[in-house]
Amino acid sequence: MRILHNYILKECIMPFAICLGVLTFVFLLGYLPQLANKVINQNVDMLSVSMAFLYNIPVLLGYTLPVASLATVILTFGRFSSDNEIIAIRASGISLKSLLAPLAAVGLVLSLVMLILNDRIIPRAYTAQRDLLQATGAKNPAALLEAGTFVDAFNGNIIFIYRVDRNKMYNVRIWQPQPDGRPTRTISAQEGEFTPVPGEQKVLLKLVNGTSDEPDFKNPNNFYKLNFKTSFMTLDMAHKSGSTEKKPKGMTLQELTHEIIKLKGMGIDIKPLIAEYHRKISWAFSPLIFILLGFPIAVITHRRQKTANLLLAVIFAAPYYLLSIGCQALASQGIAGPDLIMWVPNIIGGIIVVFLNYKLCAS
Repeated sequence: MRILHNYILKECIMPFAICLGVLTFVFLLGYLPQLANKVINQNVDMLSVSMAFLYNIPVLLGYTLPVASLATVILTFGRFSSDNEIIAIRASGISLKSLLAPLAAVGLVLSLVMLILNDRIIPRAYTAQRDLLQATGAKNPAALLEAGTFVDAFNGNIIFIYRVDRNKMYNVRIWQPQPDGRPTRTISAQEGEFTPVPGEQKVLLKLVNGTSDEPDFKNPNNFYKLNFKTSFMTLDMAHKSGSTEKKPKGMTLQELTHEIIKLKGMGIDIKPLIAEYHRKISWAFSPLIFILLGFPIAVITHRRQKTANLLLAVIFAAPYYLLSIGCQALASQGIAGPDLIMWVPNIIGGIIVVFLNYKLCAS
């Protein structure tokens, strides 16, 4: 049995390396339009863009490593099945159930690697990208306004934008902490548009269809809600030496915990941070789920074509990430509890894994 387990693991090494390299390269190609946008529309220099391209490699490993694990299992066991090696294993009196143990062990090891990747390596890559962004932001403050980021670079304002398309913004949240322990002022808008002020470290911000907290002059500790069709404000970073706040994806679990506690005390919405905290942990289990999912798929489909199996792996992995992204969007906007909904993809994937492997091993 030990010889068989070693043989299986040995056969998985080369396909895993190839799949990981190919998938990472393909994902990097998909990142090129975003980099081109920074050069063309945000006037970011080529050296900074090239460095950001390199820093994005470890970030992409958070996606490609689990998918490569799934593709490796499908490729390896697909070949075993098409070459009748699965039949030979069964004819030798070895149950397919016994093959799940080494696969689960490898899945746990890769899940631990994913946890370290999500908690340590990716945040460092994001920190490096943040430093580049801060350097370019000194020349072009509009480059600091990115989706999914708590931006604290503009004096007296903390900004969070859910989506950015060129110079258009959607679902904008602006918090203005008040002195003397008074409540934080909040401004929100459905849409926005920013324009850099030429020659100055300022951004002219146009907000559309929103609400703002306006101080009650009779009682400075209270605000009243004011609805507006259009509002303008100028964001200035010339008198502030602070830096861009890290994206939630760029924080370690410990940093996320500290940020949640800090922002919660300021009355700022922390749901995106809680959702990211649980995403980091839940995604760490994706290699284990994908590996145990790939085993029955490979044996059942009985294919050995490499290209077809690689495409098959992407097709089966895509719903997991799409569902996870959808759950994170729901959690970030307060539609569902982030501490539960972020585990829904893992729960569904786990049920499918148990069902398929039970049916395969029982047949």
